[in-house]
Amino acid sequence: MTADTQRHDDAGAHRTTAREQQAAGAVPHQAPTPLGRLVATVERLRREVLEAHAAADGRALVELAKGVLIGQLNCTPAAAARQLDVLCRESATSLLELSADIVNQASRDRVSEIAAEFVERAGTVDDAAEPQSTVSVRLRTAESGMLAAAADTQAVAESLLTNALGPLGAVAVAVWTAVPDGSLALAGHAGFPPGEAARWRHVPPGVSTVARLALGERRLVTLADLAREGLPSIGHLQWPDGGRMAVPTGTGGRIHGVLEICWPQPLAPQSPQIERQVEALAELCARTMDVSPPRDPAAAEAVLPDVVELIDLAEGLQDPAVVLTPVLDPDGRLGDFRIRHVGSRFADPVGRPRGDVNGALLLEAYPMAAGESGLFDIIERVHATGEPFRAERMSLTALVDQIPLTSVADISVSRHGAAVLLIWRIEDETARLANLLQHAQRLGRIGGFEENLATGETTWNAQLYALHGLPATEPPVQLRELPGYAHPDDSAALGRFLRAVLRHRRPSSVNFRLRRPDGITRHIRVVAEPVLDADQRLLAVRGAYQDISAQHWTEVALAATRDQLAHTEAESAERNRLALQLQHAIMPPSPPAIEAPGLRVAVRYRPAETESLVGGDWYDAVVLPSGLIMLSVGDVAGHGIEAATGMVVLRNALRGLAVTGAGPAQLLSWLNTVTHHLAKHVTATAVCGLFDPKTRVLRWARAGHLPPVLVREGEAEAFPLIEGLLLGALPDVTYVEREMQLEPDDTLLMFTDGLVERRDCSVQDSLGHLVNAAAASAGDLDGKLDRLLAQSRSDTDDDTCVIGIQVG
Repeated sequence: MTADTQRHDDAGAHRTTAREQQAAGAVPHQAPTPLGRLVATVERLRREVLEAHAAADGRALVELAKGVLIGQLNCTPAAAARQLDVLCRESATSLLELSADIVNQASRDRVSEIAAEFVERAGTVDDAAEPQSTVSVRLRTAESGMLAAAADTQAVAESLLTNALGPLGAVAVAVWTAVPDGSLALAGHAGFPPGEAARWRHVPPGVSTVARLALGERRLVTLADLAREGLPSIGHLQWPDGGRMAVPTGTGGRIHGVLEICWPQPLAPQSPQIERQVEALAELCARTMDVSPPRDPAAAEAVLPDVVELIDLAEGLQDPAVVLTPVLDPDGRLGDFRIRHVGSRFADPVGRPRGDVNGALLLEAYPMAAGESGLFDIIERVHATGEPFRAERMSLTALVDQIPLTSVADISVSRHGAAVLLIWRIEDETARLANLLQHAQRLGRIGGFEENLATGETTWNAQLYALHGLPATEPPVQLRELPGYAHPDDSAALGRFLRAVLRHRRPSSVNFRLRRPDGITRHIRVVAEPVLDADQRLLAVRGAYQDISAQHWTEVALAATRDQLAHTEAESAERNRLALQLQHAIMPPSPPAIEAPGLRVAVRYRPAETESLVGGDWYDAVVLPSGLIMLSVGDVAGHGIEAATGMVVLRNALRGLAVTGAGPAQLLSWLNTVTHHLAKHVTATAVCGLFDPKTRVLRWARAGHLPPVLVREGEAEAFPLIEGLLLGALPDVTYVEREMQLEPDDTLLMFTDGLVERRDCSVQDSLGHLVNAAAASAGDLDGKLDRLLAQSRSDTDDDTCVIGIQVG
């Protein structure tokens, strides 16, 4: 053994010893107490045992190489040992490396192929790459240790970790056995604390773990970070962020379990060579887990005793059954299944006799079963994992003269020893319709009955017993006895129903409240029809009961909802009527023209098209005691009675404030205070102007409202937009005031946004359209306002108010 190899083996033994010490909580130094000395002694002896096991694994590999030399050189064991020593000296390699090379050349197996891969990639990777000799020694040493402990899965796991996986940085190994019921049993482990292994000794079916993931996918699974994947597994508390590898272990197409390997830190992507090493170790592990007797290639097609027992079981079943055994290729991989037995009740989906199917290969008899996720894939999975499979109404496709024929069957597949039992029940039309009727009755809560009047016998189905709340052992309730089980208020209706069926011999139905023995009252509908003979005599009555409780309470709830809706609609209509009356009282739709000194004022008010959208638009034109004329227009946000009452408050407040002689800016500032403090939850826009008939000067201010439009000598133009926040937004707002000199025959338009607002364009575009329409309007003031309303493109279904002021 070379110095480098010796250091490598010593380091591996040191790592294993440290890991075992950490798991057991041992103290490396001798304690001064008797108990401490005893602990140190036990630890030293255990360490010596582990080192002896590691040395024994290496000696087993050397002895295996000696055996190869004995067979090849036809020499004695002593001569083979001397030959090994000579070869070690001449090749300058360690005894273990040379032994691994000899075994590789003699075996030409999976381990040899993996070692050869490292030879092929030599010189193409960096110096840190693992050499072929190290791989061979690790894998062959692990193989020797596993074969020596084939009956002890715990020892197999320890040998795997010590000899093969520890040098790769792994800290723990778990060997799981796949139990036929779908659970996982911990057969062996190494590197985990004893308490952790005890907690994970059994994983019930259906629990998602790392091993279950590899078992379901039937391939090697690598998880870089266990915490990120969110899958629980043994050791996840010790190494929550560690990496995991899990690979199924199996032989002959059967999966016996899963080999799971744990790393303490996140696992970097592994090379294909490392993954193939792990797969090779899983194959070696599977050989120790396979408890079936060695297979004789010459007797591969023989019928084993457990298969004979399964055939006897299949023949005793009431359902059509098929017994299948695996057919392996020369490399031991599953290729097909042989149909060993076809039960006497077997029905081929395409009508072939049993003799044409019995003894054939499954894919020869049913080639369409090889389709993706088809029958063959299901049987292969059951044979591999041992987990049974069941499905209802599964489609089976068979070829008849190259024509695919599909049938529907209930499928059951289970593994028994080395064989697989396949049960399929082809669905015929009668059974399908009966099953459909049964489900329809269950979903509709319907129970059927038939009452023979000659014998007095009454027949119920199971659903009818459930509707009545009676056990199946109780005698059925006859029709004549129904009034005794019904609510007293329904006696008259039941009497009419019984007379119609039993006396007048005509079909009838009735709804009544059934009082069950368990105290529950159900609403039931009974439909019955008489059965007459050739002489029109009454022989029997048949019919059905249906539980209509849900329908009844739904109708009650709907009736209550309709009443509540009608009441709500009436209240809403009354509120809208009051709001409309209030609005029309203040703002009549067709007010008369207003005559003022030096002005002629005309108003057009168009309410919203929908009465439920009563708005808060207002206008006002009043001659003040000072001789000035106040002109105002505004719009309260919202609809309904709240908006209408808000409009009345603001309009009257502005009238009252105007008598103080303040200017329009001050009036809007006071009106904002009223809106914010006295009219809660109200916001509005407004334009206020004071016109002096003597000087024809208009002083005006705005609060978030569109500016007026001036029409002069056939041209129209909107007033310059000045600052002014809408009313009610803030408690204290200062407004800007501007003056406009009007001339004789000028027309001033003040309006609300209902005249111009559109959903598909901006307010500025709509205002531009109004300016153009105002410039084109000719005639007297009333005609101009009518044409503006007619040409309005507004589509918001809002109130519209327009004031036209013509200067005299």
